[in-house]
Amino acid sequence: MASNLTQKNTILIVDDEPTGQDVLEGLLAGQGYQMAFAPDGPSALAKAALLMPDVILLDVMMPGMDGFDVCRQLRADPILAEVPIILITALDDDDSRLAGIEAGADDFITKPFNRVELRARIRTITKLNRYRRLQAERARFEWVVEQAEEGYLVVDEQDQTLYTNPKARLYLDLIADSDETIDETFLALVRQHYELQPEEAWAVWPPKAAELFLPRYLIRPETDTANAFWLQVNIFEVPMGPRLGRMIRLSDVTEPMTMQQDMRGFHTSVLHKFRTPLTGMSGSLELLARHAAKLSTAEVINYAQVALGNLQRLKDEIEDVLAYACGPTFGEPGAPLCLAQLPALVSQISMDLGLQVDVAFKADQLERVGITLSPRAVEMILVETLENAKKFHPGQAPVVTIEVSPLPEQHVRFQISDNGLTLSPEQLTSVWRPYYQGEKYFTGEARGMGLGLSIVASLVWGVGGTCHIYNRTDGPGVTVELKLPLAS
Repeated sequence: MASNLTQKNTILIVDDEPTGQDVLEGLLAGQGYQMAFAPDGPSALAKAALLMPDVILLDVMMPGMDGFDVCRQLRADPILAEVPIILITALDDDDSRLAGIEAGADDFITKPFNRVELRARIRTITKLNRYRRLQAERARFEWVVEQAEEGYLVVDEQDQTLYTNPKARLYLDLIADSDETIDETFLALVRQHYELQPEEAWAVWPPKAAELFLPRYLIRPETDTANAFWLQVNIFEVPMGPRLGRMIRLSDVTEPMTMQQDMRGFHTSVLHKFRTPLTGMSGSLELLARHAAKLSTAEVINYAQVALGNLQRLKDEIEDVLAYACGPTFGEPGAPLCLAQLPALVSQISMDLGLQVDVAFKADQLERVGITLSPRAVEMILVETLENAKKFHPGQAPVVTIEVSPLPEQHVRFQISDNGLTLSPEQLTSVWRPYYQGEKYFTGEARGMGLGLSIVASLVWGVGGTCHIYNRTDGPGVTVELKLPLAS
């Protein structure tokens, strides 16, 4: 449909006389039209169906199927019914004109032709047909958008909202099916209801053309009665007369974001809950298999007990993972982590990963408060962050510190610092990009950089927190800073 805006108008000339075709072609030459020809009625119907012309110049007096018959069949075709038809006739009596009107003709031109009149009539009718088609396309587009399952808004250069479809009004808590003018800019409107993440992508608004494709999300954090709700924001430039406006699409991505967390969480559970007991069990059994003949009875019993203990732990971990697979998500409301649990959680993860990690609370009584994330969610955040610290340390042995300090307005700050690599500005701005589908995204690595902090961002943003990462100023390495709300 969009091709109608750029293609030349097509005129189908139907005349059984080659000289009649030549005359019309000569009269219309140089006017910017694309012309096609048919020598009889059946050929005209076939070519009209193929070309969908902007206007048909149809001779009345043809053998077999005359112009009136062709006109009636065109009007009976649901696809071709609205194509403008100009009847060409040497007849100038009222009966012929009445027959043409009854057949469905839009206009008449009488032979011999007046060049100026012919061009003027065709120019007028092609403009009217172009306008009609554009109106029809607009109506179809508006119908599709009105029925869409995604939210659509149109904003001008000043970010003023000009149009919202029903889904967008639902997402933004606007009155349904209302034509009232929206006074707020789009940015002001979404800030009333959502957290805007990542913060860097929303720092300049309206965005420049080169920044339209940055990933942007609107998030309603989880509460005691509702899980987090995610909207992905896509921006497209659209012509608005001599200027460019923008269409904004709001897509509900809550399900894929939750699925991403669940799949990554399941992977984390399997990897880190099974590794330690498997290592202990296999090591004890290997010693028994190789050296049982040289060991004392007490040593054999001791190694067997170690293997049995690890087997029991593995059994418990498998039961735990199976329970998780059939149970709630990692970020379930109503299960906050008390900060007093943090040192033990860090110690277990550090032991599993073979890392040295120190935890420091920067205020008294801080251990007694809780944060809105569940213990499982915090475990996943720590695993992702500490795994990255190890993976990108030159010797795979970083020294990591976790400092927890209070912030105003019922928030707490986690600063997780390592002494590994220093990151480039491009890497620092890309590590939080959430991922959805594709096996490569479940490796915990952002494409091209191998940085797996997107799952951290999705969990933190989902409870109304914020994420930042920056290079350390006192040496090599980075600091991951998380601002998290306290549990009520």
